[in-house]
This record gives sequence, structure tokens and C-alpha cells, in this order.
Amino acid sequence: MYGDSRAQTGTDADEWPARLNVGLFLESGWRPTAFRQFILKLHSRCNLACDYCYVYEMADQSWRRQPRSMTRATVDGVAARIAEHAETHQLKSVEITLHGGEPLLAGMPHLRYAVNALRSALGERTTATVQVQTNGVLLDEPFLDLLSDLNVYVGVSLDGDAEAHDRHRLRPDGRGSHGKVTAGLERLTSPPYRHLFSGLLCALDLANDPVKTYEALLEHDPPTIDFLLPHGNWDSPPPGWSPTASPYGDWLVAVFERWRSARPRETRVRLFNEIIRQLCGSPSRSESIGLAPVAVVVVETDGGIEQIDTLKSAYDGATRTPLHVLRNSFDEALFEPAIVARQIGRDALSETCLSCDLAGICGGGLYPHRYRSGSGFRNPSVYSRDLYRLITHIRSALREELAAPASRPSPAEA
Repeated sequence: MYGDSRAQTGTDADEWPARLNVGLFLESGWRPTAFRQFILKLHSRCNLACDYCYVYEMADQSWRRQPRSMTRATVDGVAARIAEHAETHQLKSVEITLHGGEPLLAGMPHLRYAVNALRSALGERTTATVQVQTNGVLLDEPFLDLLSDLNVYVGVSLDGDAEAHDRHRLRPDGRGSHGKVTAGLERLTSPPYRHLFSGLLCALDLANDPVKTYEALLEHDPPTIDFLLPHGNWDSPPPGWSPTASPYGDWLVAVFERWRSARPRETRVRLFNEIIRQLCGSPSRSESIGLAPVAVVVVETDGGIEQIDTLKSAYDGATRTPLHVLRNSFDEALFEPAIVARQIGRDALSETCLSCDLAGICGGGLYPHRYRSGSGFRNPSVYSRDLYRLITHIRSALREELAAPASRPSPAEA
């Protein structure tokens, strides 16, 4: 199958996977995996001006053409399509993330309407776990009361201490946002709302000390931390990237050593936990690592059905499909070549990745980071050296811990 799909590859306008032959996969017995995570762009604008933002500062500028807020009619259409998809595939649960821009800019009435419409459409057959991903600036008590009433979890973006965070996450007038964000976090983590806190997202910056950054995040006692590699690719490598070294891998290894030294474990670090899961024989639950089918779909504020929006960092139009929730089902999206490419495992990997002893663990890395003009997404991640450094280090640490006396906890207990 690798050879068959490879034969469909073109160049430039036909970059992989534009001409991937889905029919060949279906003839072989492959079937798509139903979407289980739905990302709704409730509001397309933001109240911060982060200089690394893939939505506003990188290759794709389609946000300029999007309506500011998803209309109620579009919300109703999305809700109906998710319910339709859940019923078709007999899904007992789905995850729905309200995203942006900054989703809280949609306002409290619209947020309430959206969550109620989604849950009402799904009925009792399917449970919806709903989360809002926010920069935290607007997290005041009225918003938190609403989110608590709706049982909506809250993820917050925070890049470390004030110096680290304010290096990039600025307000439109150039002032830092750390004070506003941490004030919102203090309210979120107070006893009335603590149960809503799902975790922190932290964009990794080589200029920030890794251990100091991690410990600044720990001050908020997050249940989970996601460290996000800066969105770069072979055409536009990330800051400080080297073709012969692994600076991002080294940064993450320093955090890993600090994380695993704590007894008891202070938090989950999603990337570390997912690597350990795979090394222990379980499939990954993250699109950033491993070969498990990616079952995530995005709906833009105008109702367009799109791929995961981090692809906006690659080139203009990288996320788009011809589909819309008012005209098309999510099942139709499952057969779009660009979405199929995220679900076919090893058949989507480059020859370089297939020859690597860590192919099954790394899985080629996060898909947007593989892009190179001319060949598309059939390349190793631009972070391949960094991922190799991190995974081999964790593998060695796991072997060391498992070989230690039984009284000593291992990373697998995380």
C-alpha cells in the first residue's frame, strides 16, 4: 500500500497528500476512524497579539475573511452534524473544544447557547466532554460561574514566569499579559472552580530556562502540562533550530529529568506520558507522537470543515476542505485525502522515517512540522533529531527504573 499511495504523489500543486488515492486504501480493507474530538472556532479574533501565533502571524491569513463569531445557525448546524456522526458510529462519548482566536470573546450568552445546543443535539446517547481553551485574560468570576454551571473544563495558555511569558504573549499595545493571565488562573484554581481546571499549554522557547519554566507552571498545580514545540517546518525552521544538533530535545530532556525526580509525581506532562505509554506497548492518545489515527476535526467560525488548525503554519490553505457543516456530513470529511493521510499510520511516513528504529514511537512527529514545499507532508519532522534525543533518553530512563529495586517508582507510574 505504501508504494500504491506513493505513486499518487505529485509536486508543487500536487504535493503529498493532494493526490492520495483513497480508493486503493478502501480496496485493501482500510476504513477510516470516526472523529471523536471536535474543535469549534467559536470566535475568530483574539485579545492578545502573541508574536508566534500560527493563526495570525504565520503563512495562512484566512482569519481575516472569517466572521468574528460563529452564528447561532452555524452552531445549530455543527451540533446536528456531531450528533449525526455520533449516532452513525455509535459513539458513547465525544470531546468538544471551544477555541479561537479567544473563545471567551464570543460572550457569555453565546457561550451558553453553544454548549446547550451541542449537548441537546447529542441527547442521552452520547456524553460530551466540553472544554474551552483560553488565554486566561477574561477569566473573571461571572465567566467561571457560567463555565461551572455548564460543566465546561478550562485549559489555559501560560509560557512560564513573567519574563518567559511576556517575551511573546503580549497585549495589542505591547504590554505583557502575564499578570492578567495569572490573575485569571488564581480565580480558576480557587476552591469554587478548581474542578474545572484541565491543564496548561506552554509554548517552548529555547531562550527560557527549562527547569525554571516548568517550576513556574507547577506553581499553579496543573493536572496536566502540554509543552508545544514552536510551529516550524523545513521551509521555515523554528528559532534556534540546528540540522546537526537537538536543542529542543535537550530542553525537553532537562524538564523530563526534573519531572521524573519528583516523588510523588507533581503533574502529568502529556508528551512524556504518551512516549512512556508507547514504550510500554500502549497506543498514543496524542496527534503529536505515534501512529494512531488522528480523529480530530475543526469547524471554523463560518462553518467550514477543516483539518487541525496548526497546519496554518505550513502554507495558506493547508487546513481547508471543500466541505461545510450546512451542506456536508463529517463522514464525508473522513474520505478527504488530506484527512485520510492522518489516519493511515506507516503509509503516511517518508522513507527516512520508515528506516528509523523509532518510527513506531515517533510516528513522524507532529504533521505540520513535516512540511517541505515540493514534497508536501511526506517528510520527517523538522524536529526529528530533537524527538530522537528525547525518546531515546526516556527509553533509557525507563529501562533503568524498571531494572531498579521494586521499592523505587518508575516513569511508567506517571
